[in-house]
Amino acid sequence: MIKIYTISSCTSCKKAKTWLNKHQLPYKEQNLGKEPLTREEILDILSKTENGVESIVSSKNRYAKALKCDINELSVSEVITIIKENPRILKSPILIDDKRLQVGYKEDDIRAFLPRSIRNVENAEARMRAAL
Repeated sequence: MIKIYTISSCTSCKKAKTWLNKHQLPYKEQNLGKEPLTREEILDILSKTENGVESIVSSKNRYAKALKCDINELSVSEVITIIKENPRILKSPILIDDKRLQVGYKEDDIRAFLPRSIRNVENAEARMRAAL
């Protein structure tokens, strides 16, 4: 099952949920404003990233800037504590399942959560439309 970590006011989160609903993909939503990430959830997310903390923390947003620290200079334990205390520093949404992780909403990338059989059919249909 897909788990989606969201922030209430996030338009990308709303787009991702709309896309998942449209494709009838079951998911469990966790609003980070109401239910912060656990240490284990943060470690699971980090284990699936390509660039570690850089992949999930938005250093440009006002919440991260307010921390006035270079998160890349901190230990993993310190980063986990900061994320738990300041979930709004995370990029959103974060979608995760047993194999995949996607940070942010990108329609081409979110398609990876579709079962392969459906992706193959949709890709074949797209190629036929392009050929016409």
